[in-house]
Amino acid sequence: MPLHRVRSMSAMSPEAAVAHVVATNPTFSVAPTVVRGVTYKAFQNIPPTVPSLMAAGKAQHGDGALDYLLYEGERWTYGEFCTEVRRVANVLHGTFGIGKGDRVAIAMRNYPELMTLVLGISATGATVVFVNAWWTTEELDYALRDSEAKLVFADGPRIERLMPLVDDLSLTLVGVRDGEGMVGHDYTALQTAASDTALDVTIDTDDDFAVMYSSGTTGHPKGVVQTHRSAVSAVFSWLMQAVIAPLVTPPEEGAPEPLRPSALVVTPLFHVTATHPLFLLSLPAGAHITLMRKWDADEAVRLIQAEKITRFLGVPTQSAELMMASRKAAVTLETLDYLGSGGAKRPGAQVAQLAESFPNAGIATGWGMTETNALGIGMIGDDYVKRPESAGKLHPPLQELRLLDDDGNDVSLGELGEITVKSPANMRCYLNKPEATAETMQDGWLRTGDLAVMDSEGFVTILDRKKNIIIRGGENIACLDVEGALHRLPDVIEACAFSVPDERLGEVVGACVELREGAVLSHDEMAAALEGHIAKFKTPQHLWTQHVPLMRGATDKLDRRGVRAACLENQEAKT
Repeated sequence: MPLHRVRSMSAMSPEAAVAHVVATNPTFSVAPTVVRGVTYKAFQNIPPTVPSLMAAGKAQHGDGALDYLLYEGERWTYGEFCTEVRRVANVLHGTFGIGKGDRVAIAMRNYPELMTLVLGISATGATVVFVNAWWTTEELDYALRDSEAKLVFADGPRIERLMPLVDDLSLTLVGVRDGEGMVGHDYTALQTAASDTALDVTIDTDDDFAVMYSSGTTGHPKGVVQTHRSAVSAVFSWLMQAVIAPLVTPPEEGAPEPLRPSALVVTPLFHVTATHPLFLLSLPAGAHITLMRKWDADEAVRLIQAEKITRFLGVPTQSAELMMASRKAAVTLETLDYLGSGGAKRPGAQVAQLAESFPNAGIATGWGMTETNALGIGMIGDDYVKRPESAGKLHPPLQELRLLDDDGNDVSLGELGEITVKSPANMRCYLNKPEATAETMQDGWLRTGDLAVMDSEGFVTILDRKKNIIIRGGENIACLDVEGALHRLPDVIEACAFSVPDERLGEVVGACVELREGAVLSHDEMAAALEGHIAKFKTPQHLWTQHVPLMRGATDKLDRRGVRAACLENQEAKT
C-alpha cells in the first residue's frame, strides 16, 4: 500500500491533491460502478473483501515480522496474528460447519480474540454479528433472534447472561478468556489444535460482512448490514488521507521520517469507531494496535509513551480525561500526531485546550454512522481550531453529500437540512426491516436524521437530530427503548426520556414519568426495577415524577422537547 513519504515542491490544495492521487495512484483509481442497481463512485483496485486486507497489509508489516498487537503484556507479530486468524477460520469451518450464509456472533469486551474472530468468521464467508457487551439477557435475546446467529463466542460475563437463552435459541457457546471452562467449547483449545492453512472460499465483494446493531427511534436496535465492499471502501477512503496529507502540507526539508503508525484502541470493538478506522484500517496501513482492556486515562498516558502511540481516537470524554492525566504527569505525549473524537460531538471549548496540551498532535473531529461504516465528515488541525463547532468536510473521493428538507429537496447554502450521503460505504440494509430500510435508503442516498448547515467552503455544522437519540459518552440510546422499560413499572402511566447535559459524558439519560395517584417512585427504586431489563448505561440518571399528564403538543403527541425544557428548568431531580 502506498504509504511512503511523499515530498512535494509546493503545497497543493486539498481538492488538487485528491485529483492528483486519484489520477496517478492506481490503488485509488475511481470509476462509476453499479452496485445493486445503483451507480456509485467506487475504488477499482482495492482489496475486495475484509479478510483480503490481511494479505494487502503484509508488506507494510515487515512481511509479517513486525509487532502488530499488544494486550496486557501479550504481544503478537503480524504473522502470528494472521496465523491465528487462519486457525480460527478452520475451526469455524471444520468443527462447526460454518460457511457462506451463516451468521456468527461475538459477545465480549475488548479482547484480542475479538479481532481474530472478526477476520476468521469473514474468511469463511459467514457474517459477523457484533453484540453489545453491555446488553442484558433480554437485549441479547432480541439480537440473537433477529440475526439468527446460533454460534456465539463469548467471555465469562456474557456467557452468564447467555445461558438462559441456550435451550430456547439452540445456541452453541464457545468460551473466550474468562469464559473458558464454563461451556463445552474453549477458544484456546480449538484454535491451538486447528490447521493454519488458508481456506479456499469464494467471497464476493458485495456479500455481507457484518451485522452491527445501532440504536434507533423504534426502541429495539436495528441490525445494520455491512458488506465487504462497504467496509473496505471506508478503510481505503481513510488510507487515502495519509497519501494526500504530505501533498497538502509538505514536510520541511530535513524533517525526520514519521513514526510507524500506532493506534491505541480505547472504545468498544463492537462499535464502528473502533473496528473500522482503527482495527480494519491498521491492516493495510501497517499500523500497530495497542488494545486496552478497560479505559483508564493514567494507563493510556503510560501506554502512549511506552509504545510510541501516534493515533488516539475516542469519545470526547476520553480526550478530556487524557488531557488531565497528561497534565498530572507533566508530559505532552509528543508521539501523538492524531487525536480524534467520534461517537459524540466534542465541546467546542475543549478544542483549543487539547491543541495547547498536545502541540505535536493534530486535533481532529469526525462524524460517521454505523450505517456508513463510520465514513463521513471530518477535519483536523487549524481547520478544526478555527471552527470548533463544525463537524468538518466530506471525506473524498467516493462520497456525495446533500442537505435535504422534509420534502426531499436540496436546501440553499447556509440553510438547515438533513445530512444525506451516497457512497459504496453505505450499508446494504437494516436486517429484517424493509420499511425502515426504504425510509432511510433511497436510490443509494442514506438519510441520516442529522440536521446541519453547510458554508461556502464545504464545512458542515450539525445542529440537531431528527431521531430521538441520546448520545451518552458515544453510546447511542433510543428514547423509546428507555420509555419501554419504564412502562414496565406498575405505577408508571406514561414516561418521557430525553437527554440531560453532562460535563463528563456530554449527555446522560433523563426521564419524566407520570405516576398513578398516590404513588411514589425514587431514583433508586426505579434503577432497581429496571435492572436486567435494559443495560445500566440506559438507566435514567435523572428522574422527575409527577401525578398529572405529561406535556403534549397541538396534535396530542408527547411534547418531548417541552417536557425536557420544563424538567431542566426545575433541577430538583432525584439522582
